[in-house]
Amino acid sequence: MIHNKKVVVVMPAYNAGKTLERTYNEIPMDVVDEIILVDDSSRDRTVEVASRLGLKYVIHPENRGYGGNQKTCYTLALREEAEIIVMLHPDYQYTPRLITPMAGMIASGEFDVVLGSRILGEGPLKGGMPFYKFISNRFLTLAQNLIVGHKLTEYHTGFRAFSRRVLTTLPLLENSDDFIFDNQMLVQVIHFGFKIGELTCPTRYIAESSSINFSRSVKYGFGVLGTSFQHLLTRIGIASYPFLREDGRRLPREEEGVSLCDSALHR
Repeated sequence: MIHNKKVVVVMPAYNAGKTLERTYNEIPMDVVDEIILVDDSSRDRTVEVASRLGLKYVIHPENRGYGGNQKTCYTLALREEAEIIVMLHPDYQYTPRLITPMAGMIASGEFDVVLGSRILGEGPLKGGMPFYKFISNRFLTLAQNLIVGHKLTEYHTGFRAFSRRVLTTLPLLENSDDFIFDNQMLVQVIHFGFKIGELTCPTRYIAESSSINFSRSVKYGFGVLGTSFQHLLTRIGIASYPFLREDGRRLPREEEGVSLCDSALHR
């Protein structure tokens, strides 16, 4: 806990068997109260490793996609009465040691969302980010800052912390089940007026780390631009989209959580 607020780490996992234990070993358990892993129908030993480590976990019987996985993650975290939720990839790309300052920034009440930025500080190239991904990251971030009207160093990090109020307010069920979920969520955060903080986050690009291929990266890039223009059109009153409406579908209430998650938590 931090400031008497329960901290829950959620891990959206897919074929993370080789990196899960290394990630887990660096999680600051003096701060984190619960860890929940959602396995998206992996084809490796992810569930076996999670079970050996004593983690709480849920298994999707069929792959629901990265966004679909997060919807389950956040539903479970809220059901566990989390007040601060940290989303950490189990592929060891982001350092779990930063969970403490990220959760602390939320607990302070100054921020509703905290992002681990790979761009602040020395930058991601030293950590092994492919050059074409670095260039696309910078282009898309610049474009979004201009179109959305909000300044961030990057919109594409997968290391994020949220207050409970954010997850119960945003219409997350209106978002995609694919990789664009992350970007839609950030645009929602900005649209609904939540405060965002950023923290320097060194990253590692190793062979076992998850990564989308070039064609999916291109699809993601067009999705980012589309999401940005949808926000712009909504802001100036020309159009309205379900994922940016206050009456959009939110995460299930506690009594509805099992239907979204398919099963209770295992340990």
